[in-house]
Amino acid sequence: MKLLNKTKGAETDGAQMALMDHLRELRNRVVKCVIAIVIGMIVCYFLYEWIYKILARPYCLSAEAVHEDCQLYITDLLGGFVLRMKVAMYGGVMLALPVLLWQLWRFVVPGLYKNERRYTIAFVAVSLVLFALGAALAYYTLPAMLEWLRGAASPADSLIAIQTVDRYFWLTAMMMVGFGLGFEFPVLLVALQMVGVLDPKTLASFRRQALVGIVVLVAVITPGGDPISLVVLSVPMYLFYELSILAGRLILRRRRKADAAASAGAS
Repeated sequence: MKLLNKTKGAETDGAQMALMDHLRELRNRVVKCVIAIVIGMIVCYFLYEWIYKILARPYCLSAEAVHEDCQLYITDLLGGFVLRMKVAMYGGVMLALPVLLWQLWRFVVPGLYKNERRYTIAFVAVSLVLFALGAALAYYTLPAMLEWLRGAASPADSLIAIQTVDRYFWLTAMMMVGFGLGFEFPVLLVALQMVGVLDPKTLASFRRQALVGIVVLVAVITPGGDPISLVVLSVPMYLFYELSILAGRLILRRRRKADAAASAGAS
């Protein structure tokens, strides 16, 4: 009985130590992410005027026929400074994205096969490219979306929208982040298949439900609520869903080959 209790105690201590190790690792990675975001915020604070011109361009393109001066408004004296801090914060997160993705992947890596851990750089690179493509698609979709919103609000030109700069920049940031996260959809599905949470057969059997879910998700993450952004984001997300099924099948095929080779070597 004493030996059994000692064994149970050792297992409990080992589990607690393993848990504490994971918590310490998580804390260290969160600290690194926060530092990266702060550095990015400082950079974006000093690049504010350049970032402002880039973000205001879609509004100017959509408003050329209505507002020749392309004016955005603030409602109080603190509005300009608050906007600058918000732009610095959003931009800091964007600049820190490589570090965030790297830390996330390194935290997940221990649950993967050894031959799959070398995909870290590929994971970060693909995630960055997809997020950038999604944000760029949102940026170039904004003029058409703003025109549609203006037409829906005042079809007879009886209303003139006075756009405050903070609301417009919030809409722009949320659109770019929403599209960027939407383009991360295949990376998430492939990662879940790599860790064994999902498999290609399950994804293939839920195609119709996935299509409906994608449309609902896009309607939630895009703040405009317009049909233009809904269609522009839903179509590539469903294509990514199909591509993730193909990627999952390739992963399973490689795993079977690796397992068969390992079994042959052991025998």
